[in-house]
Amino acid sequence: MSTDTLLLFGAAAAVVFALVVTIEGARRPGYKAVYHTGSELELGARGWVQRANFVLLSAGVAAVATGVQRTLEATAGAALLWLASVGLVVAAIFAPDPVRGYPPDASTHTARAVTNHAKVHDFTGPLVAVALLGACVAVAPQLAGPWMIYTWATAVTGLVFTVAMMAAYLRDTAVTGLVQRVLIGTYLLWITVLSLHLVAR
Repeated sequence: MSTDTLLLFGAAAAVVFALVVTIEGARRPGYKAVYHTGSELELGARGWVQRANFVLLSAGVAAVATGVQRTLEATAGAALLWLASVGLVVAAIFAPDPVRGYPPDASTHTARAVTNHAKVHDFTGPLVAVALLGACVAVAPQLAGPWMIYTWATAVTGLVFTVAMMAAYLRDTAVTGLVQRVLIGTYLLWITVLSLHLVAR
């Protein structure tokens, strides 16, 4: 595939991921977007939708990784994007346990994982966040002007909200889902606009 095609696919996958999480969250009974995380959409009868969404985003991030390597020759940044892609696939394969009252008809427990597949899933969140943070740090020096500043700003914002997300999840706060959405949105926006910038350039 051409570099432009890969980058455009990655940008589209990021947008689709955000739309699916928003739409699915709004239509699921008992699901509260401000409170519940995007991963919990993997649960219930329609859980396959979010699993497929994770796989699509994984493919998109992998495509962007290849595009970044070809256009910027940022090997470290591309490798970290590939790592994030792997983490997203693992998140799709290993679903979380029913937690925080969702799904409504499932027996639930606290935010702490109790099954092995949930522990694996919970590991992927920090892995993907740290990989994307590292990708921003690695790619920023390869960019110029406002794009370098924006990428550094994304890294700083991502770091702040990664820490905030971990604290919110462990404390089971009422805004856990909201904090996660800001974190995810920060990186999805960067993936989208950077991909379009590289295509235009």
